[in-house]
Amino acid sequence: MDASSGQAARSSIQPALEPLRIGLLADRRHGFDNWQLALIHRLLADDRLCLQSIILCPPKQAAAPAAFRLAAALERSTLGRQPRYIPTSQESADFPFIALDDLPDADLGQNLDLVLAISPLDIPLGALPRLPYGSWQFSFLEEANASADWYGYQEVMARNPSTKLHITVRQTDDRDDKLLAEAEFSTKFSAVRNSDFIKERAVTLVMRELRKLAVERVLCTLPSSATTTAHRPPSLAKLLPYGVRVGRNLLARGREALEVRLKIAAPPWAIFVGNGRPEDFDPRTAVLLKPDDDELRADPFLFQHDEETYVFYEAYTPSDTKAHIAVGRLVDDRLERLGIALKAEHHLSYPFVFRHADGIFMIPETNQARRLEVWRCIEFPLRWELHATALEGQSSADSALFPFAGKWWLFTNLSEFHAYEDHCSELHVFEVDGPDLKWIKPHRNNPVVMGSTEARNGGRPFEHGGRLYRPSQRNEYGIYGYGLNIMEVEELDLDSYSERCIRTIKPDFAPGIIACHHMDASNGRYVIDAMFADQADLLR
Repeated sequence: MDASSGQAARSSIQPALEPLRIGLLADRRHGFDNWQLALIHRLLADDRLCLQSIILCPPKQAAAPAAFRLAAALERSTLGRQPRYIPTSQESADFPFIALDDLPDADLGQNLDLVLAISPLDIPLGALPRLPYGSWQFSFLEEANASADWYGYQEVMARNPSTKLHITVRQTDDRDDKLLAEAEFSTKFSAVRNSDFIKERAVTLVMRELRKLAVERVLCTLPSSATTTAHRPPSLAKLLPYGVRVGRNLLARGREALEVRLKIAAPPWAIFVGNGRPEDFDPRTAVLLKPDDDELRADPFLFQHDEETYVFYEAYTPSDTKAHIAVGRLVDDRLERLGIALKAEHHLSYPFVFRHADGIFMIPETNQARRLEVWRCIEFPLRWELHATALEGQSSADSALFPFAGKWWLFTNLSEFHAYEDHCSELHVFEVDGPDLKWIKPHRNNPVVMGSTEARNGGRPFEHGGRLYRPSQRNEYGIYGYGLNIMEVEELDLDSYSERCIRTIKPDFAPGIIACHHMDASNGRYVIDAMFADQADLLR
């Protein structure tokens, strides 16, 4: 049974529900930002949801300091790299606009299930009647008004490791807001990019919550507090050192990009090995596997074969940053390189290798090919052939395919195609038939995890004491792969998913490293990768 037939079977059992009726609260008819356009078009494209109206409300009237408005405009013109949002569907729609003053309260309560603010608004508490599912709002709207938007500046200026996003719901007139959903994202070096990126992700997060509500018709809020501190626009005294720091960061990024282009430097990742179990290993006991020549290594996976231990890993050099999959034999604390296991015209990494029945399979990261690929070994360890594909046309990364509790599961990180293609923010779960991928059933609440501090896979999921654990990346401080989490999966089926972080590993277990984002363990040994501050530290 494929995903579509499974959906049909469920529909035949459950009576069809009327679409969830939604009203958007906005302060304009034209000139919507990218994230607002994306949200509008996704609402129109989902038959479980009905965009009933866009209600024009008074904007939040206040003036940000002139110095800030000038600095923000300059930063946006130089660093706001977003192209204009163009919906994938060419279907046009006449948005039903209506002014709040012209809308009788009785009509609003009768025609809508909820309202969602997409602009910073000053709405009197009694202006909106009690709706079945309340009034929803994004936390970033609290740091904006009709004259300016300063969301994201405080986190960048304070060098916060991550920036939080909240979606809250209000169902009464006493400002007793409840937390509906939340996520954290690695703080970027520029406030404009920080803000734009999180607003893109906010669209995915709110669409997930709307789809969930459309099916369950129960508003589920989170127990944590929904209170947030709304910061004021930064002063000139704070903007000046901020501008200097952004300029230095741009120069450093430009230098690094030039070095990569001239093939004289590349991100210096390397592999460490040690003895221990995945749930409690001590990375301080790990030993660096000294690289051969100028080979750089990341994403290591261990594999037992004929009583020997092999390491499959991403390999590249400063002169060739298009990585391939290499393999070596682990002998004590040395890696005997055997050669190239897999090479393609595009970048390859994350060689998730596993055994099933009488076959050995590998799922490398092939996001540049716009599909997920399963390869089967025909002569171990250097000859492989393409066995199956899935997720055609999609950009997936760091995929894991494994059996648990009698079913096969695919965990993967998908990215959308827009200004910020990013694989660190969304974990998608599918039930599959196994390595053949003859059918694939998506989780009802994909993406089941959102936020760059926990979503991206960081190694092979493992089972201990009947419990499932998932290594995940902890992307913070604007550093890709800054740290590593061990997540305990508490619920896993096609209708529910939950996990909690039980351990975090930071890049402090060896001199000179600034990031660590992947681990694997097998037969009492583990491997973990780490990035050095520069290549000289690695070779020292």
